[in-house]
Parts: sequence; structure tokens; C-alpha cells
Amino acid sequence: MSTKPTRRSVLKGAAALGTTALAAPYVHAQEMVTLRLAGTGVNAYNEIAEKAMEDLGVMVEYTTLTSDDVVRRAVTQPTSFDLLDTEYWMLKKIIPTGNILGMDTTRIKYFDQIVPIFTKGELPDGTKIADQGTAPYEVSFLEKQGGEDFATETTQFMTAIPTVYNADTLGIRPDLINRPIESWAELLNPEFAGKASILNIPSIGIMDAAMVAESMGEVTYADKGNMTREEIDKTIALMIEAKKAGQFRAFWKDFNESVNLMASGEVVIQSMWSPAVTAVKSQGIPCVYQPLKEGYRAWAAGLTLPTHVSGRTLDAAYEFIDWYLSGWVGAFLNRQGYYTAVLSTAEEYMSPAEWSYWMEGGAATEPMLSPTGDVLAQPGDTRDGGSYWERMGGVACWNAVMDEDRYMVRKWNEFIAA
Repeated sequence: MSTKPTRRSVLKGAAALGTTALAAPYVHAQEMVTLRLAGTGVNAYNEIAEKAMEDLGVMVEYTTLTSDDVVRRAVTQPTSFDLLDTEYWMLKKIIPTGNILGMDTTRIKYFDQIVPIFTKGELPDGTKIADQGTAPYEVSFLEKQGGEDFATETTQFMTAIPTVYNADTLGIRPDLINRPIESWAELLNPEFAGKASILNIPSIGIMDAAMVAESMGEVTYADKGNMTREEIDKTIALMIEAKKAGQFRAFWKDFNESVNLMASGEVVIQSMWSPAVTAVKSQGIPCVYQPLKEGYRAWAAGLTLPTHVSGRTLDAAYEFIDWYLSGWVGAFLNRQGYYTAVLSTAEEYMSPAEWSYWMEGGAATEPMLSPTGDVLAQPGDTRDGGSYWERMGGVACWNAVMDEDRYMVRKWNEFIAA
């Protein structure tokens, strides 16, 4: 990008907020409403639930699931939740069931301010995003509410209202490696034999494996997010060879496992998610979300409504989603290292120093705190990977569901069992 947009250029054209987004409290419902929110748990903070109760008078009950179980729950038990916090790649498995109602965008106050990654397939300055994998805008709209098919253009009904997204990379322990790490290929470097880890969620793990294989020159993919059987075979063969050589200390399925592996020093390089890096750093242990020359593997998550939700619960769900986009939650999650779907409202709840550090790549001018108050950065530190533009502009592929998904999962399980 030849000219880095300023913060204000990001916000240009957005509706003027005037005052803090939640200057006036929401009207509390006369009766208590409970929203059962199922998801992977990366956004399942008690602080968010407590704030929702304070601002909305709505009780949020979290059900924390693995990524695969989110899909399974949505397909087989859609009445067991009122909102589903799902990743966009999962929608290719969930939407065809007809279990998802779809969001009526006329009821979403901040719809016009959602970053165009989700509505146009581009960054706020118009730069096109990577199209390898399942780019969010490809699965953002339904042909009709409750429909089983994705629309090829913008419609009134979104599959999900985006909440957070990020550019993922490898986490490292710089104090235990003591040299620069610049490539995904390092995950299979024999130097780290027995001290490397990859996540055991097939649809995501295979993408990390593809980033590694391509960076090593072992496989060239037309689309890492939609591999041919031959490409899958080559990728899995490389991973099995590495596993048999003792490269991997472990395979993890949730970020708590990855936190423990990294914090203990059992692992020094691994697939990692932003909350895991934050959790390790909050313990005072060096951990870096390492920028790599080949780019990032990106993901996005959003809130979906199942078809059974109606009446006051439906109204409360829309109120909750509007509140989620109105700034407080966005700022809270930005401090986690994520990016929020509506930038302008989140900025209203962040200090200029926080916005500079988390969004603009600036050096911290004061201690930077996690959402729960732990110190993550000291004055002079900069965010791993730099600015929003550098990170999201450096995405190489998105988490995906492949045409050969069943074959891929079978081959992935052969790798884990090898």
C-alpha cells in the first residue's frame, strides 16, 4: 500500500456518533431475558456478560465448545442456543441445514458501519482482501431469510453479524529461540524437534500445514483453502514425515492447551490464537505473535440466529447485537488483540494511546493492558505485526471448508494417528 491511510480516513463517511455510543442506557425489559450463547469461547468473557446485564438487563449464558462441536451443535441441536458465535468458514457446513434464520440488516443499527471485509471483500480503503480460502464476504448474505443458499450479492439478510476477526500466525517463545523467525517453514525446522505444535482442528490445521508446505517449496497450491486431493495428499505426507521424525510435542484443540504448552516451555513454536498469546504474556512470560514473510492465515467470527428464536428473545438478541457493535465490546476485544467489526464505535471507548498501539502500529506511550487489566506492553513496545493495515493487508488466505472436506478430514486424522 503506497500511502498508509490515517485513522480518520478509516472513519471518513461513517455516520457521526456525536457522543459516546452508549451515552444513554438501553431500556431494560420488564421481564428478565436469558440469551444462551454458544461458541468457541474465545469471546466468552464474564466481563461482557456482566456489562450486558448492566446495560441491557439481559442475562448471557455461555456454552463453550470446540470449533468442530460448534458445527455439530448447529447442525444437530439448533434449539439448544439462542445465538451462535460461529466462524465464517463454518457457515458452509451450517447454512445448508436451514437451521439459521439470518440477520435482518434493517434491524442492525450499525450495519452501514461494518467494515467492508464482510460486505464487499475489501479493506476500508478499498484494497481487495485475499480470496484464497473462504473469504467472509463470500458467505455473508442469504438469498432469503432462513434460506439454505448463499447470495452472490448484498441482500437484506446476513448469515451472521460479524463480531471479531484477526490475522493469525505462529506464536513463539523468543527467549527460548534466541534468533529471528521469519517463515512458516520454521514450524518443521528440525531445530525445534519435540518443541513444536500444531492445532488439531482439521479445517484450520490443514491451512497452517499448507502455509508451511508452500513456504518450504514442497507444494504449490492454486487455492490453499480448496485443495485438490493430490495437494491434500502431498501436504499430509509432509506432516506425517515430520511427526514420525519427532517434530511435534503435542496437538491442541483449544487455546488453553496452547497456553499451557507455551507457558511451560514445552513448546517454543506453534499454531496460536491471539487470546493464547495474550494469556501467556499476561503471566509475564515472553511470547510473540510472529509476523512471517509469507503472510497471515485469517479468520472471522460472527453471531447467528437459529430459526427457533422468536418474540421477546428475538428482540433481545437484536438488542444484544446492536450493543455488541456499539463500542464497549469492540474496545474490550481490541485490547485482546482482535479487530472489531465496527472500528468507529470501538475507537470511542479507547484512549488515543490505546488506539495508536492496537490499531495504528504506534509505540506504546503508557502500559497497554489486556481486557482483564494485565500489562501486555510497556512504553516503547509496538504491537506484533504492526498496524491494522499491515496485518489485514498481509493476509494470504482465510480459514475454509474445502470441496474435498471429508477426504481432507480423513487424511488429517491419518496424520494425527500416524
